[in-house]
Amino acid sequence: MGVELTGRVVIPDDPAYSKARINYNLNLSKYPGAIVFCQNETDIVNALQWARENEVPFRVRSGRHSYENFSLLNRGLVIDTSDMDEICVNVSDRTASIQAGSDLGHVYSTLWEHGMTIPAGTEFSVGLSGLTLGGGIGMLSRIFGLTCDNLLSLRIAVPEGRKGARIVEASRKKNRDLFWACCGGGGGNFGIVTEFTFRIYLISTVSLFRVEWGWGQLEEAFDAWQHWAPFTDHRLTAEIELYAKSQNQIVSDGQYLGPADELKQLLRPLLQHTDPKTVKIKTVPYIQAVDYFNNPAGNVPSFIKRSGSFIYEVLPQKAIQVMKHFLENAPNENATIWQQALGGAVKQIKPTETAYYHRKAIIAQEYNAKWTDRGEEERNVRWVESLRNALQPYTEGDYVNWPDLFIRNWPETYYGRNFHRLRKVKTEVDPFYVFRFEQSIPPL
Repeated sequence: MGVELTGRVVIPDDPAYSKARINYNLNLSKYPGAIVFCQNETDIVNALQWARENEVPFRVRSGRHSYENFSLLNRGLVIDTSDMDEICVNVSDRTASIQAGSDLGHVYSTLWEHGMTIPAGTEFSVGLSGLTLGGGIGMLSRIFGLTCDNLLSLRIAVPEGRKGARIVEASRKKNRDLFWACCGGGGGNFGIVTEFTFRIYLISTVSLFRVEWGWGQLEEAFDAWQHWAPFTDHRLTAEIELYAKSQNQIVSDGQYLGPADELKQLLRPLLQHTDPKTVKIKTVPYIQAVDYFNNPAGNVPSFIKRSGSFIYEVLPQKAIQVMKHFLENAPNENATIWQQALGGAVKQIKPTETAYYHRKAIIAQEYNAKWTDRGEEERNVRWVESLRNALQPYTEGDYVNWPDLFIRNWPETYYGRNFHRLRKVKTEVDPFYVFRFEQSIPPL
């Protein structure tokens, strides 16, 4: 007799189904045959074994932010960890054990109760699992590194034999290749993480800045920003967003681990050759900064298309004009190009030291489109893809956490020279290709 599904199981005729099946991206709707909300490791192992025994295709889900909805499928099983969100903080060791279903809002608020934090992303509903497994870019990246750089160990359910499943531990000392792959190799490729243990950091106050320019300043503002943000003090992480022309605004903001008067001095190269409309600087408790960078709209399910790339060298004027042209011809006022400065601690680690490959990039950039009427899909998707293609001569790769089904050479795009090693790990851990989706890493 085979194993049974345990946990909170939701099927299509359940009143909770319509809410349970929805991800952040409404554009690629899918209808699973069942969703199991696991409550513990046993539920996860049972779900994986059940899927294998019954030859049912499945996907793994935590925060529902997979941009191409790789964490959903039609008719199969979704193994969801979001009910598993316990966090255990060890202040003296400066470590935290965090269950795989925790979202960033819960992680930040729990760690803050102890005056601690972790370098991670900004939107509260993003799952820590997917973020970490793909790398983890955020407002503390330049000082403390990526989220995965602070991962000490994890527990993960992997296939066993032809039908089974088991939990293994991975760290720099145990199952080292699997641990390497989980530091940037992308979610859903190697197993189902049940728990992470992270290094965490003491934090109290930080200084924030916000600079706004009008549309007419786009070229000057972006050029000043890109020559400054990746090269300034590592305690300062800055981002910039270029909005559709109809919005008439360019905004840069950022976070500095230090006092406001020091931040004011650090901002001078950004401001001296531009003409900003407003400049704001303030010092706040760290938890207020976390709240400031959380964009509430980014937590509400929407029709979206996103893609991205990395910038390895400052963009020439021609590339800036390409961005300006696309924003002048945006599909609607919600279209943006967003960039975050890298460098600092991210660059201190070699590209092959973790599965996250794009260590030498100075900027990560994301192309964003959003719409409300289903009929607008084609126009928005075409805008994002055309923009990505137009900027390709000036950019490299893409971040695996911003996946894009239109990228044909996705293995090299996401993983660079690390792809072959990732396939070797996949062959060892998942030789029968149990964990698979549209852009999953295949075994050799």
